Amino acid sequence: MTSARVALCLAALGGALRSATAAAPAPPKYHIGRPATPDELRARDITVFPAGAGLPPGRGTAREGRPLYMARCASCHGPQGTGMGEEYPPVAGGLGTLKTARPLPTVGSYWPYATTVWDYIRRSMPYDRTGTLSDDQVYAVTAFVLHLNRLVGEDDVVSRETLPKVKMPNRDGFVPDPRPDVKSKR
Repeated sequence: MTSARVALCLAALGGALRSATAAAPAPPKYHIGRPATPDELRARDITVFPAGAGLPPGRGTAREGRPLYMARCASCHGPQGTGMGEEYPPVAGGLGTLKTARPLPTVGSYWPYATTVWDYIRRSMPYDRTGTLSDDQVYAVTAFVLHLNRLVGEDDVVSRETLPKVKMPNRDGFVPDPRPDVKSKR
């Protein structure tokens, strides 16, 4: 096929595509809802990044978190964080097991960042009443879970300033995403 014919075919194809696109019906409008306001968008922007960006003000210690954990978490995760059967996973223990035949992925053995532990607790726990803990309570429960894993002391203050500094045992066990289009707010 000559280059003139190829050019003619491409021009015809382009015109057909433009006609098909122009003739496509507009999506239906249901007149339900409204665009979110800037304040509503800010309220839902609750992402917490590994280096702590997004953590709100607040504080807590493992000593403060113990009674909260016992009241709201121990029925599923056990008083020492070792789990309650297959349905409710452990949150403590497992250190050094990831490369064994029976790995035990817990907060202390698997999670790479303490900040994501805080984020998970805030978004997902307690299982039957998610989102009911205040930010200070989330810091305290996070501190207790980290204490169960021997990562912070009982009276160490966990806050948006200190939590990103907790070095999780498996922090270097993950491969960073090298794609340039997925830079995070570390």
